[in-house]
This record gives sequence, C-alpha cells and structure tokens, in this order.
Amino acid sequence: MMPRLFFFIIISFTSFCAQAELPATVTEALQKAGIPQQDVAVYVQAVESNAPILSQNAEQAMNPASVMKVVTTNAALGILTPAYRWKTEIYRDGNLANWLLQGNLVIKGYGDPSFKAQEFWRLLIGLRQAGVKKISGDLIIDKSYFAASTDNVNFDNEKWRAYNALPSAFLVNGRNTSFKFTTTDDAVNVTQEFELPEVVIVNKLKRVAGACGSWRSNMSYDVQPDDNKSVVTFSGSYATGCGERFLELSLFEDEKYAFYTFRKLWRELGGEFDGALKLQETPATAIKLLEQSSEPLGSIVRDINKWSNNVMARQLLLTIAAEKKGPPATETNGAAAIQAWLLANGLKFDELVIENGSGLSRIERISAQHLGQLLMRTYSSPVMPEMMASLPILSLDGTIQQRLKDSQSNGRAHLKTGSLNGVSAIAGYVLDANNHRHVLVMMVNHSKAWASKAAQDALIEWVHQQP
Repeated sequence: MMPRLFFFIIISFTSFCAQAELPATVTEALQKAGIPQQDVAVYVQAVESNAPILSQNAEQAMNPASVMKVVTTNAALGILTPAYRWKTEIYRDGNLANWLLQGNLVIKGYGDPSFKAQEFWRLLIGLRQAGVKKISGDLIIDKSYFAASTDNVNFDNEKWRAYNALPSAFLVNGRNTSFKFTTTDDAVNVTQEFELPEVVIVNKLKRVAGACGSWRSNMSYDVQPDDNKSVVTFSGSYATGCGERFLELSLFEDEKYAFYTFRKLWRELGGEFDGALKLQETPATAIKLLEQSSEPLGSIVRDINKWSNNVMARQLLLTIAAEKKGPPATETNGAAAIQAWLLANGLKFDELVIENGSGLSRIERISAQHLGQLLMRTYSSPVMPEMMASLPILSLDGTIQQRLKDSQSNGRAHLKTGSLNGVSAIAGYVLDANNHRHVLVMMVNHSKAWASKAAQDALIEWVHQQP
C-alpha cells in the first residue's frame, strides 16, 4: 500500500502542475496573437479558496497599465474610508459691504478629483448668497495643498490629450475641453460640451457617407495657444455612421482653466469682476466665507475605475499623501503611505512600484499574484461593496461595455482593464456558472500586447465555466 504522505505529495504535485498550465483556449489565442507565454502573467483564485486554481508567471513583476488604479482606489477606500469627502474653500481678503468685496477673492483647493463646472456653479451661488456681487480685486487660487509638480514631460507625443493632464489641488473639469462631433445633412458640427469663449474652433472637417470605422485616424487637430485663448483646428473627414463622438483635450494650464471658468460662471450669475489671476497661498488676513464638500469617495471611485480616469487617480494618490504625511502632497509620500497600508494588512509587495497611481507610467510594477491577493483581501473587507461597484461590468458599462456581448459571462464579471503600447491587462472578479466568484488577473507585457484581448476573453469564459 502506498504511504499516505507519499500519496499526498503526488496529489499536491499534480495539482501544482495543473495550476501552472494555461487553459487550451487561452494558449491558442496567445499563439494566434504571436505572444509567448513567458510574457504573460495569470492568477485565478476562487474567493472561498486558500489557493489559486491557475497561476503562471504570477510572481513576475509586470507593468499593469491602468489596472494599477485597482491598487490606488483600493488603498484609498481603506485609508480614507468610503465616506471621505474633499473640501473647497472660499475666502475674502478685503472688506465686504453692500454686495461689494473691496479686495481679493481666494479659492483654496484640497485636491477634489470630481470638481466639475456644476460644482463650481453651486459654489459661486453660495458666494452670491453670502452677499458678494462685485469683486474689485483679483482672484487668488491657492494650490499649496499639493506640491508643485516636477513632471513636465508628457507621457507620449499627444501633449494636448486629456489623459496627459497633471494633477492640481484645484482642478476644474479635469481641465479638459470636451469637443462633440455630429453630422447634419451637409456638414460636420463641432461644439464644446462646456463652452469657454477662450477656445476658438476652426472646423475644416468634411462630411462623408459610410460606416464610422477608425474615426480618429480620419481626422486631425492642431492647437495654437497664446496667453488668452487657444485656437483648435480640426481637419480631415468625419463619417455619417459615427453619430455622436467626443474628443477631450487639455488646452490650458489648470489655474487658467479654473480662472476662465470662474469668470464665465460668475458673470452668468450676475456677478461683476474685471480682475486678474494670482497664484499664492491664502493670506493670513483672509476671512473664510464658504466651504463646499464633494461627493463621498465611495461614489467617486466609480468614475475613476469605470472610465479609467488618469488625472482623478493621480489626485487620489496625492490626497492619500496629504492625509497621511501632511501637505504639500507628493507622489512619493502617497506611494509610501500605500506600502505602509499594505504592510499593516499583512501584504508585503516588494516588487510594487507606484509612480503616480494611475498606470500611465512605464515604471509602475506589480505581480499578478500580489494583485490577486489584494483583490482576495478586498473581497472580505468592509470596502468590498464600494470597490466592486467601481469596476466596469462585463458587456454592460465602462471600458468593457463592448466585450463578450454574446457570451454567457455577459454581466457576470467586474473587471478593470489597462492598456499602453506593449501592455494589456485585466483584473477583477468573475462569477462562474454555479455562482461562485473568482479573482482573475491577467497581464501581458509584449510588443503585441494589444492583440491579447481574445486570450483575456478566453480566460474570462474559462473561469465562468468552472464546475
């Protein structure tokens, strides 16, 4: 009779071998894409289990692209709590009487990543209700809660694209201008979603019949900035089959965008202002008039993860830094705070590299195993509902809205995607056909990573079909 210990060793070895082998459908998809398995890391584990059912290259440090937002938002929910709210303050530096502020108006930001034009409008309505109509001085913006950015290099050559925007303690609309494209019977219309008079549109687009296809490759844009405006020229063609499309560009520095938005909204509310913009800390003589709070973090993480918003994730990392290490916040302090939080929760990720927390980086790293372990821990944590709800739902919304539409896994997975040149990744939770949930992580670092989507989909379906 075979000794029980020897029998256990054989069974364990067999199980390990099975765990290290990719499903045939995934292997075939990778071979078809020309991606060697050595450049792919995979980790799958049932949330009720103590061990993974699939693990390949899982200990290897990989670039996760935007999947890094899973780490940043997860840590933020744990460190700050889902109830955390950002504040934005308004001060007066001068006397206020009979609707006239004889002096400067001060706005101090604390890094709210979700401060849009409508929040600004609400804040300024409060200012009008506080008895201010005319401001004789200037607008002071205090951005001192975050350290001045030393990152002046764009991630790629698309310097005007919104994803290249840098964080700021007072950031309005993510400082992006959203252009909307539509067609009429004989023309292409280009409009701003939130119109600033400082943006001048020159429309040279030609309307063409037919399917949309790769609409961005059929058109181009040119930006000519000066001190007071930006002229944006659109050229090329736009197909009728495209319907309504959008392109987000960051045309102004964050303080200028905020200043132009203030001037527009204040005048629309009947206010008077002819002053200039100043950047400085809040004067000691200033008197606080208003404080406005954001939506809670538990809601805001949905915008970050479902639509993979880079600048919002960067704002979040700096907020962690400010709250744990004190202002002015830096990315280095934010990364250190996350590492400390992981260690406090029994997670030691030696290979983890956080540059800005958004995944828009060539140096950020994490292993599939550790990302999987973090997702496992999250599932049994108090913030699980907020974290899972922030992830895109397969086939239904966010960045995976168009994937696996005809699959039985449709709507049964919450997954964050990430992509850069040479990087494609996906991570989150998949519910199998028997309603058992699994953590899934797959990262590809290879020149043909863009072609790995079929392999990722095959892995999702394999997990969904688990007995």
